Amino acid sequence: MKAEPQKEHRWLDRFIGDWSFEAQALVKPGAGIVPGQSAETFRGKEHVRSLGGLWIVAEGEGEMPGGGMATTLMTLGYDSANRRYIGTWIGSMMSYLWVYDGKLDTAERMLTLDSVGPSFRTENKLAKYQDITEFRDDGVRIMTSRILLDNGTWHEFMTVQYRRGT
Repeated sequence: MKAEPQKEHRWLDRFIGDWSFEAQALVKPGAGIVPGQSAETFRGKEHVRSLGGLWIVAEGEGEMPGGGMATTLMTLGYDSANRRYIGTWIGSMMSYLWVYDGKLDTAERMLTLDSVGPSFRTENKLAKYQDITEFRDDGVRIMTSRILLDNGTWHEFMTVQYRRGT
């Protein structure tokens, strides 16, 4: 069986390359998301490559909120049968495998990936998350991470600005 890349797979090519990033996070290690808390800034780099034209693999490394370094690995592809973007994310700072399921907006500039993972607000509870990536024309992409609160509203807790090149 040989899958041929489709338009949706080729859309992922915009991730390919070397990126530097600067992030603002409202997550306080050990305390979770604290409303009204000032954001911490951290920096790093990411290398993204294609896997057979069907997947991308993003390997990152950088600072963590609260100090220390971390390594991350993300995979993204397009499930042609279900017509959804799918993927995974792992990081050296936690033992949880995040599974992504998402879709592209009609303008084809913003990818919203849904996931479920450990709540940063309540111990031993799962929460719904979204990572939303928007591509800009100037070699910049912005990723916003948010959590669905118990009251049904989304709370943004991290914004990452990636710049092409290192």
